Amino acid sequence: MPEPGGQTAARPGIAERLSRMIQLPTVSAERAERGQAPFEAFAQLLVELYPLVHEHLEFERIGELGLLYRWRGRRSEEPVVLMAHFDVVPVDESDAWSHPPFDGRVERGWVYGRGALDDKGPLVVVMDAVENLLAAGFIPARDVYLSFGGDEETFGGAARIIAETLRDRGIEPWLVLDEGGAVVEAPLPFVRGRAAMVGVGEKGVLTLRLSARGEGGHASAPPARTAVRRIARAVERLSPRTFPARTPAAVSRMLELFATRADGIPRRLYQMLSTTPWLTARVFTAMGGEPAALVRTTVAATMQSGGTAANVLPSQASATLNLRIALGESLDGTVRRVRRRIADRRVLVEVLEGDGPSPESPTDNAQFALIAHAVAVSHPDAATVPYVMMAATDSRHFHRFSPAVYRFAPLEMSKAQRASIHGVDERVEVAALERGELFHRTLLQRLE
Repeated sequence: MPEPGGQTAARPGIAERLSRMIQLPTVSAERAERGQAPFEAFAQLLVELYPLVHEHLEFERIGELGLLYRWRGRRSEEPVVLMAHFDVVPVDESDAWSHPPFDGRVERGWVYGRGALDDKGPLVVVMDAVENLLAAGFIPARDVYLSFGGDEETFGGAARIIAETLRDRGIEPWLVLDEGGAVVEAPLPFVRGRAAMVGVGEKGVLTLRLSARGEGGHASAPPARTAVRRIARAVERLSPRTFPARTPAAVSRMLELFATRADGIPRRLYQMLSTTPWLTARVFTAMGGEPAALVRTTVAATMQSGGTAANVLPSQASATLNLRIALGESLDGTVRRVRRRIADRRVLVEVLEGDGPSPESPTDNAQFALIAHAVAVSHPDAATVPYVMMAATDSRHFHRFSPAVYRFAPLEMSKAQRASIHGVDERVEVAALERGELFHRTLLQRLE
């Protein structure tokens, strides 16, 4: 693609570079056992793999696990921030992987290993794009920051510190782009073709601990309400209907676009749902699962504890809840609703950690149009479609002071591949990495 500064071409070897990254076990949840060495080795590996990036970009360490690069453009106002994280989740040793998860095996056009999709694959396509543009002598129209964190998987603070650092320096990004949606086939029933799913907002995340005390003693003569039973009753009261259902604007826009890729009755159904948010909320709620999670706050009990022996009544019991807060709700309001629904003053509701949901970034602005243009070059058969992310990303730390935050990894991911994220046989196609690099290269070249 001819641009000022010469012909831009992609250098070979992107699969091997990703393989090298995967071989470093940057498991943030096991940092206490593994130590800091894999994370330091990763930072040094970037220096080796991307010499032009480290020659021309300003680099600084932010905290222990934050890596921040600044590529000076023709103007410094309203820069672009491209994000990724280089930590990964643990591997269950009892799982049967086709190839060892930290071997980074490249075989028959695929790269296998923990982090191939989440999130070292998306990181490598960003770094490759910048390296390739530097090789062509390209200068971006505006400053570009590369923000990489090493503790995203443990709800860590590297990205938060980076965001606070930029904000304290008076930097308000024009565009922030992090991991999130992907290029998927037939995203909803009866929808033809592929879609580049771009997250324009993300649900909040909240962890609560419920705890209760009761009389201990021998299990042969239990009281009417033990600590365990009190906690069990509290969890049971938090049914799927605890929170109201509302349809975010992004979901309505998503359905509107999907209607153009469907025929007959499905087309009319999607058209109707796109214009009746109240009906969409009811339909998605009835469907359950992911559709229901798009339109309301979800609550799930993930851990329970209490008791020391089979014949002893525990004097205390607890349960841990994971909530994903719907757009338009708040942390405080969510906690209040949980307490009201439990309706038991002897159950203590404690907030362990939490971040509220993001606002929705617009889809009628130059930033979203730029993303769509880059998709049209890298994945010409895919429609660019907004949606709401149910998982939390590091970009949540930027939406407080940046008006345009989006979540999209420009890689094709089948349903099986998406299931391998945090699972078994995580893998990415080499051709998908090459198209992902083209996406970022195009996006940077088309900045104005």
